[in-house]
Amino acid sequence: MSKDYVTQSDGAYRITGTRISLDSVVYAFLNGQTPESIAQSFPALTLEQVYGAITFYLAHRADIDAYLKQGEEEFAALRQAAREADPMFYQKLADIRRQRRGAAHEDTVSS
Repeated sequence: MSKDYVTQSDGAYRITGTRISLDSVVYAFLNGQTPESIAQSFPALTLEQVYGAITFYLAHRADIDAYLKQGEEEFAALRQAAREADPMFYQKLADIRRQRRGAAHEDTVSS
C-alpha cells in the first residue's frame, strides 16, 4: 500500500492535498531544518507529509534539482526584467538599504 505525498499540477510540485510547494519543503530541508521544524513551519502539513515529501525528493533528486534550478533561472530572468523596466525604482531601493545599513552600523558603533 503506497501513498502519494507529492503531486505535479500545471508544472509545479505540491504536497498532495495542500497548496504548499515541494520547493518550500526541499529548500528548508537543504538549509538544514529537521522534518519536525519544517512541520512546525507549515502547520497545514503533518510530520508524515513532510517525511513523505523529503523521501520523494531523495528518490527523484536529479529531476527535482533540475526543476528547482529552472525555477531559480526563471526567477532571475523576471527579476532582471523588472530591474530593466524600472531602474530608478531599484536605485531608490538600493539607496534606502545603504542608508539603513549605515544607520544600523552607527547604532552598534555608538553602543
